[in-house]
Amino acid sequence: MEMEAAYMPSNGERGMGDGVNDGEKQVVAVANKRAMSFSYLVLRFLALALTLAAAVLLGVNKQSTVVPVVMVPTLPPLSVDVTAKWHYLSAFVYFVVANAIACAYAAISLLLTMANRAGKKGLGMIITIFDLVMVALLFSSVGAAFAVGLIRFQGNSHVQWRKVCNVFDKFCDQAAVAVGISFVGSMSFFLMVLLATLNLHKKYQ
Repeated sequence: MEMEAAYMPSNGERGMGDGVNDGEKQVVAVANKRAMSFSYLVLRFLALALTLAAAVLLGVNKQSTVVPVVMVPTLPPLSVDVTAKWHYLSAFVYFVVANAIACAYAAISLLLTMANRAGKKGLGMIITIFDLVMVALLFSSVGAAFAVGLIRFQGNSHVQWRKVCNVFDKFCDQAAVAVGISFVGSMSFFLMVLLATLNLHKKYQ
C-alpha cells in the first residue's frame, strides 16, 4: 500500500508565512517613507539655497560703463558714464522679491518639515499647497525676467528698442545666471509637489 500524499501546510505554517510577508511589507513601507522624507528635505534645502542665490545675484547686479554719445555729427562723441542696476526694471524687481519670498518660505517650511516627525496630514497638506503657490510665483517671475532680458539682448526693431547687452555684458550675464538658478529652484518646488501628489495617490490606492 503506497503512502504517498501531497504536503499540505498546516494553519500554523500558513499563519507564520503571512506574518513574515506582513513584516517584510512593513519594513519596505518604513524604508520608502524614510527615503521620501529624505528626498523632501534635500529638495527643500535646494530650493532654499537656489532662490537665495538667485535673489542675491540679481540684487547686487550693477555695472557702470562709458558710452559715446553723438550730439552733433560734425563734432566728436561725448563720453557719458552710464550705470545699469537691477531696480531700474520692474520685472527684475519682481524677480528679486519673488525669490526672496520663496527663500523665506523654504526656510520656514524646512523647519516645519523637520519638526513634523509624526507626519501630521493637515500640516503636510498646507505645506504642499504653499509649495504649489511658490511654483506659480517663481515661474511667473522667471518668465518676466527672461522676457525682459531677451529684449535687452536682442532688441526689437519694430518698436525701436535697441539691445544693451553689447554694452552691459557683465550685467546681462549675471542676470542670465540668476534666472537660470531661479528656474532650477522653481523645479525643486515642482518636484516636491509632484512627490506629495504621488504619495497621496498611493495612500488612496
